[in-house]
Amino acid sequence: MTVVKTELESDTSPPAAVSFFDPSLNEIRKRVFYQWARTLLILCVFVYAVLSLFWGVQYGTEDKFPVLKVWVVDFDGQVDPYRSNDTIVGPAVTDAAKRILQSDSLHLGYTIKSPADFNYDPLAVRQGIYDEHAYAAVIIKPNATTLLRDAVTNDNTTYDPTGAIETVIISARDETTYYTYIMPDLVILQGMVLAEFGPQWVQSLTSSVSNLSSVPPQVINPAIGFTSIDLRPFAPAVATPAVTVGLIYLIIIAFFNFPFMIPIHAQFMKPDGHPPLKVPHWLLWRLFSSLVAYFFLSLCYSLVSLTFKIPFSNDSAPDVLSANNPNGYGRGSFVVFWMLNWVGMAALGLPCENMAMILGFPWSALFLIFWVITNVATGFYAIDLAPRFYRWGYAWPLHRIVEALRTILFDVHSRIGLDFAILFIWIAVSLVFYPVATFIMRWKMLRGI
Repeated sequence: MTVVKTELESDTSPPAAVSFFDPSLNEIRKRVFYQWARTLLILCVFVYAVLSLFWGVQYGTEDKFPVLKVWVVDFDGQVDPYRSNDTIVGPAVTDAAKRILQSDSLHLGYTIKSPADFNYDPLAVRQGIYDEHAYAAVIIKPNATTLLRDAVTNDNTTYDPTGAIETVIISARDETTYYTYIMPDLVILQGMVLAEFGPQWVQSLTSSVSNLSSVPPQVINPAIGFTSIDLRPFAPAVATPAVTVGLIYLIIIAFFNFPFMIPIHAQFMKPDGHPPLKVPHWLLWRLFSSLVAYFFLSLCYSLVSLTFKIPFSNDSAPDVLSANNPNGYGRGSFVVFWMLNWVGMAALGLPCENMAMILGFPWSALFLIFWVITNVATGFYAIDLAPRFYRWGYAWPLHRIVEALRTILFDVHSRIGLDFAILFIWIAVSLVFYPVATFIMRWKMLRGI
């Protein structure tokens, strides 16, 4: 009996390990080499293609600077009671802008606008900037030349040179574009105006005023200046994650909800001491539970911003006046912020669930990379500066979330109705496709694919 047992044990024991180049591994070695090379090729092509989407969003950005429209509006001497055909401040600014446009250097899209386009109302220009018809405006005040000359003749020691011209921006619209491209270019324009106007003005004074010592010094130099008005400054700094990189985690959290929950949902379909749940009811349960999970996950995500004191209870502000930290919906802003994150997480997460069921693991990770990169490229960078290929980004979920978040947090121009509508369309399409994705997943499981 002992001998028989030993022989049985020897028959069922695993074979001894062999070296990598053992002849017995020829077939498996070829199969592994083929599968390894095929998978590596797929990954290399995927990496190149998807990362090209990210790099490409800023390809040729410098050539598209003229897309960043900056209005130059000369009200100098154009509005009662300051009407005059003999102005010097307005022409100095418009001439500098024209020279920039005629130069070969990189520059913004300066556009000389007539005061008549704004019904001779400087505040209407500010409204146009708030409504995002242009990125910035340079406004020459109606009384710019009048006040300057009056300061000379009447010895006005209270004359403020910076009251002559104002630049209007709204940095909370897209702080990266403003700080990187628009504001540096506006500084160049200001430098050109002051450098050219100063010597001409001093020469004019010396020929017309006999005693310069009686003229207030600020009237001689700098004579004119610029006041920068940021209708909605981007602040505080802690708001940065809420409208930029922090949203990447919104996608990741939504994605990983699926692998954590699917083993729990699967218990309904295993007849382990209970009958299996009907498939339609199982689908409804999964959808309902996912949306409820997003509801609470988005709350926790939103509470992080509240914890670090991003303002959520400030009143909104008039469109044409500069305001620090106004909120789009007053004391209700946090609730709107939470609801946007909930709907946004569903719009981002449900496609991830569908693709996870269709592709399975680990291939669904590739979709996550694609989803993150395409959403980041079109959500965090100005599509106006991107190649026309990226116009599809206006319909991508993260772009709409970022736009709506800026309305809530900074009270910028609102398209929040359109933003929510596009997010709901993503959710609706995902819900329609959900049963199909589930069927594909079950089909693959039954066939061991």
